[in-house]
Amino acid sequence: MSADSVKSQKNFCEKQNFPFSLISDPDKSTIRKYEAIGMKKMYGREYEGIFRISYLINKDGIIQKVYEKVKPKDHAKEVLNDLD
Repeated sequence: MSADSVKSQKNFCEKQNFPFSLISDPDKSTIRKYEAIGMKKMYGREYEGIFRISYLINKDGIIQKVYEKVKPKDHAKEVLNDLD
């Protein structure tokens, strides 16, 4: 989920040839409910930013695992291992 616009998400999916859609939450309401936003620091400056967090949710809507500080390069393999 991203705070980017629906159009931006769609364009990104098309550019990357994703066979699925990405979720957009421009007002950050769902992002806040999942506590995936908060204060971050970069170059000594503090700002509100979205955390790279991922949730493994089962078919009943129950969170099975929380992945904090996700590294995109390795994350898909990690999730697939947890699905076994």
